[in-house]
Amino acid sequence: MSSHAARSWLPQPGAAVWRWLLALAMLALLVLSLAPSSMALPTTGWDKGNHALGFAVLGLLGQWAWPGRTAIVLTALLAYGGLIELLQSFTPDRNAEAVDLLADWVGLLLGAGLAFLLERWRPAGRGACND
Repeated sequence: MSSHAARSWLPQPGAAVWRWLLALAMLALLVLSLAPSSMALPTTGWDKGNHALGFAVLGLLGQWAWPGRTAIVLTALLAYGGLIELLQSFTPDRNAEAVDLLADWVGLLLGAGLAFLLERWRPAGRGACND
């Protein structure tokens, strides 16, 4: 069986599915970012790594949710990171750090780059976003 035939059974969600997954990922990231730091939360062991990983997921999903709109999607997601930092400044045991936005940006670029690579490796006519 060819690799193309083996992958043909995989679902090909449209942009609407990727948008819902992006919204859910954004909500999860918000909850994790605003949860008290005393709670046991999933972590990479490094705060900036947490930011980069979380925003890499958002960058990947954002690219698939709105293909061809890279600049606006990444800018909007970085603004979302800024909103999270602002909200953290109002929590008792979290603090806002400008360098966290840099980690967010690195993550967004990594996620968008991964989305680009995955799209290039897909067989013709089988994009992540088939609406």
